[in-house]
Amino acid sequence: MKTTGRPTAHLIDGSLYVFRAWHSMPDQFHDADGHPVNAVHGYTRFLCELLERERPTHLAVAFDASLTTSFRNAIYPAYKANRELPPPDLERQFVLCRAVTQALGVRVMIDHSYEADDLIGSTLWHLRGRGFRSVIVSADKDFGQLLGEHDEQWDFARNLRWGPAGVFERLGVHPEQVADFLALCGDAVDNIPGVPGVGAKTAAALLAHFGSLDELLGRIDEVPFLRLRGAASCAAKLKEHGESARLYRRLTRIALDAPVSDTADALQRQRGGTELEALCEQLRFGPLTRSRLRTLNDA
Repeated sequence: MKTTGRPTAHLIDGSLYVFRAWHSMPDQFHDADGHPVNAVHGYTRFLCELLERERPTHLAVAFDASLTTSFRNAIYPAYKANRELPPPDLERQFVLCRAVTQALGVRVMIDHSYEADDLIGSTLWHLRGRGFRSVIVSADKDFGQLLGEHDEQWDFARNLRWGPAGVFERLGVHPEQVADFLALCGDAVDNIPGVPGVGAKTAAALLAHFGSLDELLGRIDEVPFLRLRGAASCAAKLKEHGESARLYRRLTRIALDAPVSDTADALQRQRGGTELEALCEQLRFGPLTRSRLRTLNDA
């Protein structure tokens, strides 16, 4: 990947790593008031490790504000309706994870109308215009649509990194086709049904032939003649559900116009604030975590 001479920004999918910590860390961690803080402890370890390994100069952590207030919910009320709302104990820990992030001098991004994906995408878009390359820290396949020539995605837990070519290896489509691909085959995680009968392999084959969803829907009459299993049935389904597919693409496409700072300076890591010590006391961090945080705070 051509990265020589380009400054790098790390854009972190914070909610993903809070949820992972919530599910993986034992319930033995409690704060000074007796509330569970297992997710905060796990997330803090993750953030410390990332900062220690990468020493990033520009970074931001994006969080989802809610499962129900995104602009996508207004377009399609069933969006993410299959997900349970976080319990109060986890909601409280999300607030504390954001506090730890800010105390370490790291920019936090959150918005009630736009999801973390949109905040990351919009930030990446601004930074690209200023000569930056971005490293998206997440395992979420949706981010593949954002990767340009110099960008990469990093699945931190598995320590796997890939650029645009890696998107094709994983999904069978190019970055600019990812939103169309997910609109066609659906995304169960976000409760997006896709076109009935069109799975991932069929969606990839259709996009390989037509290039885009719009081109496919404009040339549906060609689909029955493709060397594709069930081609005639697929064409009928596309005719019936074509407008739905266009709607789903409005859900799967990451927004690039979310309200984020358009300057690289806003993502520069600042010297941590004095609130870190109070947080360490409140969260009852152990001596090792406190030492790591102090060292990072003074870096």
